[in-house]
Amino acid sequence: MRQSNLYIILYTAGLTVLCGVLLAVAAEGLKPQQQANIALEQKRNILTTVLTLDENANITELYEKRVKAYVVKPDGSVDEGKKVEEISIVDEYKKPADQRLLPIYEVVSESDPNKAEFYVLPVYGYGLWNNIWGFVSLKSDLSTINGVSYAHAGETPGLGARITTEEIQQRYTGKKIFEGSNLVSVQMMKGEGNDYSDSPHKVDGMSGATLTAKGINNMLMDYFKSYENFFKAKMNNKQAINLK
Repeated sequence: MRQSNLYIILYTAGLTVLCGVLLAVAAEGLKPQQQANIALEQKRNILTTVLTLDENANITELYEKRVKAYVVKPDGSVDEGKKVEEISIVDEYKKPADQRLLPIYEVVSESDPNKAEFYVLPVYGYGLWNNIWGFVSLKSDLSTINGVSYAHAGETPGLGARITTEEIQQRYTGKKIFEGSNLVSVQMMKGEGNDYSDSPHKVDGMSGATLTAKGINNMLMDYFKSYENFFKAKMNNKQAINLK
């Protein structure tokens, strides 16, 4: 009887170890494909802030043709020694704003690869319950929002989770993050059903989701300030070119 019990224990332990090894091997084997899927989804999210994508669009081909990606330093200059793939937005988020290295995704004209049409910025913050993140695209004036794409880890369904919907995201299109030379960002207001079409720095809010809206507002201002030196360097360069 004791031998029978010992056999069962050893058999169960051996089977558990074997299953663990097989699962680990399977997970490691799937890792490259998972990383490729994540990279593809990120490219899709970047492009959706500037383009209406066909269901059968070749995301990789379109991205390689239209997007120039680079890393900027806190002073606004490009870090030639870094690639965007080396930058973790989550890790950079934990740093003080004046120490972050941040990606820029410059979307160029389809007909002229030397002409920047949009600048797409990753953003990261905290909502009501958990982290929120996304991408914001600015037109070439670096003030007008062309589009946004938001995601979240745990906002309330039907309330704060609405940030992922087209209805909410479209409210940002055409809004301005600068007032003259001052960075003011865009604020999602409290309450819903109000008309802010004449207010370049305000968007209608979400009923029952004031704290998620506050998280979005803080996230946008935080990252716009992190990119401010880059924005102003580009603006000054354009002004200098126009004066020639």
